[in-house]
Amino acid sequence: MTKTPLFLGQNSSLPASPEAAVLDYVPNPRPGTLYMIRFAAPEFTSLCPVTGQPDFAHLVIDYAPGETIVESKALKLFLGSFRNHAGFHEDVTVGIGQRLFDEMTPQWLRIGGYWYPRGGIPIDVFWQSGAPPAGLWLPDQGVASYRGRG
Repeated sequence: MTKTPLFLGQNSSLPASPEAAVLDYVPNPRPGTLYMIRFAAPEFTSLCPVTGQPDFAHLVIDYAPGETIVESKALKLFLGSFRNHAGFHEDVTVGIGQRLFDEMTPQWLRIGGYWYPRGGIPIDVFWQSGAPPAGLWLPDQGVASYRGRG
């Protein structure tokens, strides 16, 4: 039985907050196969909880699916809901990874948050659910360390 995604083909507004966002999951089209899915969000934004100024990051989410996969439009809406959300880089990055892991229950998940400098200091935040499954191909996340204009 195929599940109909909630957002595909529908006009969808950004959720008011990450808590209000609904993540939609559909059956894994290749159950029992060990493979990795990558989502890159190079223009992710949230707000500094102290100043209210925008913070920008390049997020990379890698996961080995279990029974379900996250529907990409629902993920885009979820990530977009952070535009008006105030949170420290660490809380935002780890919170996204943990919510995806808790709801989707993949075999394994990791997230890299490569935050652009504020106050002259870039912050990179990494979280993973545990050791990756044996035999899973893990390419580099492909985001270079921040070098400024050098």
